[in-house]
This record gives sequence, structure tokens and C-alpha cells, in this order.
Amino acid sequence: MSIRHGLLALLDRGPMHGYQLRAAFEEATGGAWPLNIGQVYTTLSRLERDGLVCALAGNAARQRPFVITDAGRDALTTWFSSPVSRVDQGRDELTVKIALALSTPRADVRGLVAAQRAATLDAVRELTRARARSADVDRVGRLVLDAMLFRAEAEIRWLDHCETSLLGPGPVRAG
Repeated sequence: MSIRHGLLALLDRGPMHGYQLRAAFEEATGGAWPLNIGQVYTTLSRLERDGLVCALAGNAARQRPFVITDAGRDALTTWFSSPVSRVDQGRDELTVKIALALSTPRADVRGLVAAQRAATLDAVRELTRARARSADVDRVGRLVLDAMLFRAEAEIRWLDHCETSLLGPGPVRAG
């Protein structure tokens, strides 16, 4: 998800200034994606430059609310109706780390995979506990927890695949 589209979605609800947008974004994503206020204002500047939002007059506290434009609504509609690309999903740090470790002479690939699996299993346990405690959490919060849990479980399956298909039995050293 891009911050750009997230802010457009929030502004579609009505005018907001930067700090309101940051709080609403974090609430809407169940706290899974905290934003730096600098990111918010930089993104708002770009959205304004591109004609997707416009700033209203500031208030007494020098807060300038922004509103979405018709072009912004069109961009938001296009984003909501477009599937998320999975092509770039392989560009995460873990994938790159394992790929590089396989061709690095002194890298302990098996140790890397084992350490990551242990950390991911810890995350699964914590997410499972958080989900059990989330009976009173809103639907969005539970949905975010579910997504994080399912991704962590998928990562464990992928690490298992790496170990069996790339590493095979015994110690593995690149080179």
C-alpha cells in the first residue's frame, strides 16, 4: 500500500490536516504501519503538486486542512479497483539476504534460515496471543492481525522450502 493512496482514501472522508491524517492512517491500519509526520507532509506536497489534493486556508493553530480533488478521487477509484501486484514482492530483505548468502563464501546459510525460522515462530506465537486477546478489538484490528499471522506462517513454509530445496542435508557453505 502506498502512503499516497492511503492519504487519498482518508481525505475522501473529508478535510483533514497532517496530524489528523497520521492518526487516522495508523488507526485505519490497526497500528501496523506507523507514519512519520514528515512522510505525511511530504506526501501531501506531492499530492498537491499532482493536483490530487488541495490545501484550504489554515486555521488559528496554523494547521492547513487538505481536501481531495476530483482527480484525486479518480486516482483513488483506480487504485481500489486495481489488484495488488505480486511481482515486486520478492524484493524484501529476507529474500535478498538468503539469495546473497547462497553466493557468499563465509555465509552460514543454514544458520541464517534457522535463526529466521526461530524469530518468525516467535512472531507467530506473539501474534496468536495478540489475536486471542483481541476479542474486543474492532474488525480492522483483527483483520490486520490475521494478515500479519498468515504472512508469518507463509514465511515459515517458505523457509522450510529454502532449507529442503536449496540446502539439502548437511552443512551448507557457499562457494
